[in-house]
Amino acid sequence: MQQSVEQRIEGVINNLLPATALSGKFGSPKNLYERLAHYHTPGISIAVINDFEIEWARGFGVCEALSNREVTPDTLFQAASIGKPVFALAVMRLVQEGRLNLDEDVNTYLTSWRVPASGDWQPRITLRQLLSHTAGLSVHGFPGYPTSAPLPTTIQVLNGEPPANTEKVEVNIIPGLHYRYSGGGTTIAQQVLVDLLKQPFPEIMRELVLDPLGMTNSTYQQPLPKDWSARAATAHPFSGIPLEGKHHVYPEMAAAGLWTTASDLALVVVELLRVLHNKSATVWSRETIEEMLRPQQAEQTQGASESFVGLGNGLFVGLGFFAGGGIGDGFYFFHGGKNEGFVSLMRVYAHIGKGAIVMLNSNEVDLMPEVMRSLALEYEWPDVFEKEKAIVTLPRADLYSGLYLTKSGLQFNVVSRDGNLFLQCGQQPPLQFFPTSELEFFALAVNTSLSFEKDDAGNITAMMLSQAGVTSLRPQADKQIRAERQA
Repeated sequence: MQQSVEQRIEGVINNLLPATALSGKFGSPKNLYERLAHYHTPGISIAVINDFEIEWARGFGVCEALSNREVTPDTLFQAASIGKPVFALAVMRLVQEGRLNLDEDVNTYLTSWRVPASGDWQPRITLRQLLSHTAGLSVHGFPGYPTSAPLPTTIQVLNGEPPANTEKVEVNIIPGLHYRYSGGGTTIAQQVLVDLLKQPFPEIMRELVLDPLGMTNSTYQQPLPKDWSARAATAHPFSGIPLEGKHHVYPEMAAAGLWTTASDLALVVVELLRVLHNKSATVWSRETIEEMLRPQQAEQTQGASESFVGLGNGLFVGLGFFAGGGIGDGFYFFHGGKNEGFVSLMRVYAHIGKGAIVMLNSNEVDLMPEVMRSLALEYEWPDVFEKEKAIVTLPRADLYSGLYLTKSGLQFNVVSRDGNLFLQCGQQPPLQFFPTSELEFFALAVNTSLSFEKDDAGNITAMMLSQAGVTSLRPQADKQIRAERQA
């Protein structure tokens, strides 16, 4: 029998699975309010997209610690870096209308500031590179400013001049070759729109994106207008303690300055899904949105028919969004955000019309995956957990047995017992490893894996030991053992 929306909300609230120290293993289900208290997070706002529509949006907890002002679907949160893909929609609208070119040198459009030269070398950077974080630019992100502090202009931010609290934005690696996240690059793109359209940036975003999507509870205005402040959540950077002044101010508006709700961000998601599935759309074409969700670098495109690569774990960066999950139902796009005392995450499965936006008024990023896991389980998102590794049968487990030595003298003894493989290190008891192929093994008891190397004759010559995803040791098989095997 199909569940009601209220039943599904209850399912989400009561099935948060805390992570444990062991990869892929979780603690017993917890209640959302328990976890809010555990993480010193006063409030949370959630909007869920299901079957290509907003199924529900709800707030839980309070806007400020020790207050009784409850979080509602209309409570404003700082979206932090989720403002970047919303901003990218503005850029892409202008590209679609032929007013901007993604691959033109941005110095062609800039009039109030120029991308600085390095000595006698003038780098050429494009909007495509700025939106995909491949322009080779400095300044990862922005800490914001206390409400009582003087605020820099955008030009002062770009130049790193007082009262700006970050370094100048400049190219310090060759553009177009590597991904490197840069809020500084997004700020350059913001200035491109201001110089082109000759309007204040919040008005540009209102006209190009917010109004067309009906995002009436969203603004890029910094500082936040007084008549909006009564609806805003308070930031809690540490242990549930409200930030003095209630929140920081972010004059780097495109990169970090969006005030919004989970419900308004869900409107963005629904619009993108409608465009991708040829349903009624407002502004953007399907070609435009598909371009935003496509890898922007050659090395990220290699193997795209199976799984996208480029950022690890099958992830890639598009224009404004990150994405991953291959090309089937598991394909998803996403973006996170973290300002002082606010955390947010958007995750959307493009082919099946499911997803969610979650916003917190704390810095407690570890709560976010617990909430997302609960949503994923309730709504049957693809690949909620890592697939169990298939264990194979080894033809000859004894081929791996023997002593392995590192250059520093560490010893690892590999033992075969009844066709099973065990590793003994120092005074530790033997630890069993399970094969997923003839050269790859993993342990169930700890976050450790082994891989072996063979020579042309098929002899095992070395072993690599990885722990918690880091390959730290590569001991060589003892020469005497190799000689005995060859005899």
